[in-house]
Amino acid sequence: MLSRKALFFILFFCLSSAFINGYIKADDELRVTKVIDGDTIVLENGEHVRYIGMDAPEKGRPYYGEATRENKRLVNGKKVRLEYDLERTDRYGRTLAYVYAGEIFVNAELVRNGYTMIYTFPPNVKYYKTFLALQGEARERKRGLWGLSQQDIKSIKGGHWRSK
Repeated sequence: MLSRKALFFILFFCLSSAFINGYIKADDELRVTKVIDGDTIVLENGEHVRYIGMDAPEKGRPYYGEATRENKRLVNGKKVRLEYDLERTDRYGRTLAYVYAGEIFVNAELVRNGYTMIYTFPPNVKYYKTFLALQGEARERKRGLWGLSQQDIKSIKGGHWRSK
């Protein structure tokens, strides 16, 4: 039988790993009360959450409406679970998170279907390779904004679709 000391260390390690990895248990799910756009939501506690690893078009830019509608379809009125990376807030005070609606990894789903482009800032790079592969698949299959002309894609690539 395990000694109390060994049991303590095992429990400590498991809990530390969960904390370090940014895991939140299902009891910590919160309902989405508002979808701002394709990469930002508001939770029932008033918290503004910006999705990590991607960028959606801003209002007035190509694919703004499509990205916003898809985000609403995925999360509006639903309970979501947040997973954090190393930095938990951005310069605007928004929470930075990977968002899950049930079994759906929302960030990945939006990239996979061409509603957003990857837009990663260190140190929040946990899923960078995953997002890169999903964006490659979307480009290859001309999903979403990747179905636009090359000229249009060049005009919005790399965050250039943001309003100045």
